[in-house]
Amino acid sequence: MDFLQGRSVETMVAVAVAVVAVAVGGALLLRRSKRPKGCLDPENFKKFKLVEKTQISHNVAKFRFALPTPTSVLGLPIGQHISCRGQDATGEEVIKPYTPTTLDSDLGNFQLVIKMYPQGRMSHHFREMKVGDYMSVKGPKGRFKYQVGQVRAFGMLAGGSGITPMFQVARAILENPNDKTKVHLVYANVTPEDILLKEELDSLAEEYPDRFKIFYVLNQPPEVWNGGVGFVSQDMIKTHCPAPAEDIQILRCGPPPMNKAMAAHLEELGYTKEMQFQF
Repeated sequence: MDFLQGRSVETMVAVAVAVVAVAVGGALLLRRSKRPKGCLDPENFKKFKLVEKTQISHNVAKFRFALPTPTSVLGLPIGQHISCRGQDATGEEVIKPYTPTTLDSDLGNFQLVIKMYPQGRMSHHFREMKVGDYMSVKGPKGRFKYQVGQVRAFGMLAGGSGITPMFQVARAILENPNDKTKVHLVYANVTPEDILLKEELDSLAEEYPDRFKIFYVLNQPPEVWNGGVGFVSQDMIKTHCPAPAEDIQILRCGPPPMNKAMAAHLEELGYTKEMQFQF
């Protein structure tokens, strides 16, 4: 009888363990199924409908594209970009990378802020786009990988439309209550009118004053101006970016001459290659 009782207890324990395992497995499966699948395809272009076009200045506009459903997500990892396909003024195909200013927390749509240049081939396509038109998009693309807590602080050196990946990364960090990373942004432009996303950037600085600092630099500033003047210098980097350390990283994104100059400044200031990343 003792033998049978022992076997009975073992059977009950085994059944209990099996039930728990099935419950845990089911919960994990349910959790995975609740994670929305991204809409992007890294190998093939997919079409997304333009639902809103907002002109910000004479050569800058916001383009909002709809995703398949109101709860769909684009599926773009933080700091990565998409490839957009269009046609230039001669009808030839053009493919160019862009970074959305929206995150996967923005359901049902994604947004691009585009600066359109007179001779830009893809600029022509965006200028001609009307609400209801479709944009062919492929992705995600990019080498940048981000995990919460991978660095203590980011320094960001951006110029012109190079602000878009910086804004995306900064917003993702700041809006995550579990992320304590600090962000120090130096943003260079020619005139005040060239500053992209200024309202959004200033809102982040106001909402997260202990974690987000921004310093604007203008080549042609107005008479009353309390930011930097000229080009981004070593002194500006020393003053407004975290000092060289193993737990910081400096991100760069701007026109090629600026990227080259910033790389030289950072090297002279003691930032190793491991402490830098260029979008």
